[in-house]
Amino acid sequence: MKHNFKLLFAVSLLIFVSLACSTDILPGESDATSTDEIALFQDDFSDPTSGWDQVSNEEGITDYESGTYRILVNVSQIDYWANPGLNFGDVVVEVDTTKAGGPDDNDFGVICRYLDEDNFYFFLISSDGYYAIGKTTNGEQVLLQPAGQMQPSEAVFTEKAENHLRAECVGSHLTLVVNGNLVAETDDSSFSNGDVGLMAGAFDESGVDIRFDNFTVKEP
Repeated sequence: MKHNFKLLFAVSLLIFVSLACSTDILPGESDATSTDEIALFQDDFSDPTSGWDQVSNEEGITDYESGTYRILVNVSQIDYWANPGLNFGDVVVEVDTTKAGGPDDNDFGVICRYLDEDNFYFFLISSDGYYAIGKTTNGEQVLLQPAGQMQPSEAVFTEKAENHLRAECVGSHLTLVVNGNLVAETDDSSFSNGDVGLMAGAFDESGVDIRFDNFTVKEP
């Protein structure tokens, strides 16, 4: 069961790592196909010097681990994220995700057009089968699909099953594809370029532990 919003505040594991909070959102579902695209950036996280945040303390972890990237959230009602420090316009972002531990009532996914911790788009799923598209503008999170809550989809594999996420940020059009299925799309023109990233968060129960692999940024 999804809550309407997480508490809206930002915290920091270190100066270089933004840790903030997120939302819930939306419906929609159909099939989607992908075409050949040119890779702009890719990372299998085998090299811990590839540019992502490396932080660990009692509040959580954003770091490389065993050929994956790990985000551990030890605080309830908050999201943590990490970025490689790049800048793109129109992109397709893909990643493989797996829950390594913690509650199924969570959220995790990818970011595009990240300007700073207060301005970016996010594309999320949860381990209990929900999904969302949203944005943070001037520190305020809003839902870009039917307001209020994340919505369930059979396209999202539950519990510890691996999910493949594809987020398309092309012009003002934002699309979320999960395991080859189009689950959500919307239009918003708040941001035209920025960094990409990974994101994971907890609702009432902390201990959310997510692993990411095969991160790719492509031209649409």
